[in-house]
Amino acid sequence: MATPLTDQEKRKQISIRGIVGVENVAELKKGFNRHLHFTLVKDRNIATPRDYYFALAHTVRDHLVGRWIRTQQFYYEADPKRVYYLSLEFYMGRTLQNTMINLGLQNACDEAIYQVVSPILTHTDSYVLLQLGLDMEELEEMEEDAGLGNGGLGRLAACFLDSLATLGLAAYGYGIRYEYGIFNQKIRDGWQVEEADDWLRHGNPWEKARPEYMLPVHFYGRVEETRDGSKWVDTQVVLAMPYDTPIPGYMNNTVNTMRLWSARAPNDFNLRDFNVGDYIEAVLDRNLAENISRVLYPNDNFFEGKELRLKQEYFVVAATLQDIIRRFKTTKKGVPGRTSFETFPDKVAIQLNDTHPAMAIPELMRIFVDIEKLDWDTAWDLTRRTFAYTNHTILPEALERWPVELLENLLPRHLQIIYEINQHHLDKVAELYPNDMDKLKKMSLIEEDGVKRVNMAHLCIVGSHAVNGVAQIHSNIIKAEVFRDFSDLEPDKFQNKTNGITPRRWLLLCNPGLAELIAEVIGEDYVKDLSQLQKLKDFVDDATFIRDVAKVKQDNKLKFAQYLEKEYRVKINPSSMFDVHVKRIHEYKRQVLNCLHIIAMYNRIRKNPAAPFVPRTVIIGGKAAPGYHMAKMIIKLITTVGDVVNNDPVVGNKLKVVFLENYRVSLAEKVIPATDLSEQISTAGTEASGTGNMKFMLNGALTIGTMDGANVEMAEEAGEENLFIFGMRVDDVTAMDKKGYDAMEYYKKIPELKQNPKEWTKMVIKNIAATGKFSSDRTITEYATEVWGVEPTDLKIPPPSEPREAFEQTARALKKM
Repeated sequence: MATPLTDQEKRKQISIRGIVGVENVAELKKGFNRHLHFTLVKDRNIATPRDYYFALAHTVRDHLVGRWIRTQQFYYEADPKRVYYLSLEFYMGRTLQNTMINLGLQNACDEAIYQVVSPILTHTDSYVLLQLGLDMEELEEMEEDAGLGNGGLGRLAACFLDSLATLGLAAYGYGIRYEYGIFNQKIRDGWQVEEADDWLRHGNPWEKARPEYMLPVHFYGRVEETRDGSKWVDTQVVLAMPYDTPIPGYMNNTVNTMRLWSARAPNDFNLRDFNVGDYIEAVLDRNLAENISRVLYPNDNFFEGKELRLKQEYFVVAATLQDIIRRFKTTKKGVPGRTSFETFPDKVAIQLNDTHPAMAIPELMRIFVDIEKLDWDTAWDLTRRTFAYTNHTILPEALERWPVELLENLLPRHLQIIYEINQHHLDKVAELYPNDMDKLKKMSLIEEDGVKRVNMAHLCIVGSHAVNGVAQIHSNIIKAEVFRDFSDLEPDKFQNKTNGITPRRWLLLCNPGLAELIAEVIGEDYVKDLSQLQKLKDFVDDATFIRDVAKVKQDNKLKFAQYLEKEYRVKINPSSMFDVHVKRIHEYKRQVLNCLHIIAMYNRIRKNPAAPFVPRTVIIGGKAAPGYHMAKMIIKLITTVGDVVNNDPVVGNKLKVVFLENYRVSLAEKVIPATDLSEQISTAGTEASGTGNMKFMLNGALTIGTMDGANVEMAEEAGEENLFIFGMRVDDVTAMDKKGYDAMEYYKKIPELKQNPKEWTKMVIKNIAATGKFSSDRTITEYATEVWGVEPTDLKIPPPSEPREAFEQTARALKKM
């Protein structure tokens, strides 16, 4: 007689993470064993947990490859307008689980690993997984985070790639394949210590090198004027090697491409010209070229004009534009290749993720004018219609301003083009505002005060047909203050595109219990249409749903508490309020304010230990840029305060302070579902948007915060009464700057935060129900319709039933390319 299924097993069978089919499991088992033996060349006697991870990753990738190639072939045949998202950061995190979820293979893989790994590791009890010391979660933990970003900007780019594929848009992400990502953070004696993030040391099963598409990128040299126009000559060449990573959409068989460039030195030195010493020196000098893609620059919101950083920025745009133009000129067989660029903006949309890829504007002009021999006005019209620019900061010290002297040495032709762009731009300004020298100075691309510099934000605005902020309050500020003169000149150019997050990673992946609970009451369609979460409003007073939501949260808290005890050797009370503040360490993000609140709570408990107090665990995490001394001091302050609080017997379990070492995407996926209270307390008018606030909201945390960034729209969606809003608005901050700041005046006004479990959970449900607006699917849909002018492709590819069939279909597809 069969054993009755538990509720958890029943839920797994109908899970939105994929139905477990016998055929799927059998196929996955076969693929797993094949890769263990033939790809990794291991058997069960010597295979390690990391080997099992790689075998599983390759098995899952097998299910991507057919879809990936056939998606690209469909784009080749249909020739839709393509979107190119240029970003110096893609903070991807881990790939395995996200891919399994988007392909609907999560539960089938769980079952296959359960059946395959068990007999490999023990012969006495092949299905008692708990006795093996290895399960799917442990395999997933083997994967390194692809930490190719500092924080919000890079993570946003990763969410956008997921949404672009899920919406079926023909899109590509372009960036740099940094050999070392964002540094690993260690806390020693309370201080941050940086260690190299050698994320590629074990290899990366998800990427595919494409040496056949390697491209030259030029630096230095001089400009030679000829009868045929300007020529950039005597340059130094670095080669750009592309590595492609598949980006699967959710359950739609679309697989787009993220192409990351790696710097390679050319092999063109002649050995006969070297003696032994010169040869060795020449080989060692290759490292200078390859340093371009060696390491990700940490973001400290203070711009420093380093030559290597400018090389990185030009390297990625020069390689990318060559690739884009190659693809534009290539048409399907039997159709003549394109020789005219008249339709270029109708087939190509390029989004600049902040000013880092701004050199793409003069580079495209150089290609059009110097190489393709277009006249200036035609080239400029095509360029402006192609580019759009997203601004991510209003902090003046963070805006990129490259010294003219550096540009003149590194990219002399591009400086000439920037000067000419500026001249045409200022002629237009002067025509509209005659004799207004102050206006010309403020709107110039070239800053003359002190060291002569190029303002890259101004270049992006002038060279793009659309400019957007990333939250309504941020967009209002850049129009009314930061770029007011440009907005007055071209008001229709400026838009708002409030950021969003992908619900696939930030709900299905990281919080399966909540995802399944929501699916049980409103169905599964919300995964691709997050606005459907509004249906949860009908369950705000449902006692059963309230209980179930609270239970999911408590389960997540217990799991995270166990993780902390195992990894950090910190024991916390899972019944306490988890008060979480995780983001880059920076003065404007106000971790110091949170620390002051900890001290205030500590003093209150010490003063009256018998007074009622909701037990609280304050969890703070984030990295300080290595050169940002004040941010490092903030970390030391937090850890020092934590040492005092955590070791005071009078305080006991009422208050604990934990600093999360090495905060990253995979750690965010653990702490966010366990959070009760989300700290979003930046000074009003400083945070462009934030996306962490949205992730916490979607996962059932209540927000305590200021009216800054996307917090404003979160309060509009959920009702301000369902967030804990405090502090000044933007206008108040401006007035205070003029008046002066009295800390004690504001300290006395801060109210206590009380907790009623049932009412708290009702507020949680209201917040989750109001999260629909903050899906990156919605953001990308707005970009597609209002900026890029593209529509989803009608891509109906049947999934291959097994790898052999996929191989045969792929082979047939390749013959047509």
